[in-house]
Amino acid sequence: MLRRNLLLAAPALGLAPSAAAQPASGAAWPTRPVRFVVPWPPGGLNDLVARFFNDRVAPALGQPIVNDFRSGAGGRIGVADVARAAPDGHTIGMGNLGPLTIFPHLFRDIPYDAARDLVPVVMFAASPLVLVVANDVPVRSVAELIAWVRARPGRSNYASVGVGTAQHLIFEMFRQRDGIAMEHLPFRGTNESLPAMLRGDIQAMFDTLPLMMTPIREGQVRALAVTTPTRVPQFPEVPTLMESGYPDIDVSTWYGVIAPAGTPAPVIGRLHAEYVRVAALPETQRFLAEQGLVYLDNAPGAFAARTVAERARWGEIIRAQNIRVE
Repeated sequence: MLRRNLLLAAPALGLAPSAAAQPASGAAWPTRPVRFVVPWPPGGLNDLVARFFNDRVAPALGQPIVNDFRSGAGGRIGVADVARAAPDGHTIGMGNLGPLTIFPHLFRDIPYDAARDLVPVVMFAASPLVLVVANDVPVRSVAELIAWVRARPGRSNYASVGVGTAQHLIFEMFRQRDGIAMEHLPFRGTNESLPAMLRGDIQAMFDTLPLMMTPIREGQVRALAVTTPTRVPQFPEVPTLMESGYPDIDVSTWYGVIAPAGTPAPVIGRLHAEYVRVAALPETQRFLAEQGLVYLDNAPGAFAARTVAERARWGEIIRAQNIRVE
């Protein structure tokens, strides 16, 4: 499998230092409000994160950024809307892990080519995944979990929020490397999988840190590891998967800006600079911590490189395990 120390190895876009401040194609940009497509319903974490950042980026651009919710098909409808838009910088949108890197390998009728039709601009927030186990599972580390599962073949279940999600595919990575065989039980969301764990129907699952913070703090479940390269400030005592013997696993569900292919490089550069500037604000860092999110530093071009590498990684796992979505 590919090595995934992506952020340090990602190439730069090659823009001159002043490029971010230059107008696109000789014309002032933006000349009207910027439409920001959110491919999820209003009211969720994607909405909250988009509003927080866009409200602070817009004044620097001199035009409003208007969130336009185009939900459906796991984000594919909204992402397709961005891909079809005029590449003039006035339509951008939210890019997430599934629609950009996993779904292209799962769905035959996907209405865009993630590699050809879109430009990943900047990843401005990320959600670590956390591996949790039920309290009656007698383990305190990932190594102990693997040994425990091996000792009771055919008797352990894990949950995910759907076939082909990162929460599912990391367990497939465990299967590839460690040869463990746990039964996969997909649920429609944490509101179903967490009660199943509390009932004893499942023994382990990965879920996003924002959704697991309260259950962990209240002692409903036990955290074994997080999937980011470094420990998260919300639970500094919980090791990373890298520390736990998996040096090549770096997985986050992320929130990024995408633009239609062909959007002028000066526009891409300015968008990158403004979202990075907002991410560094103390108020933003407080907001991210409160939501269970983190900011992973990404230089110009790093987000694009990450999506390329992650598409290759997930594609390899999906093909090796013959994972299908009917």
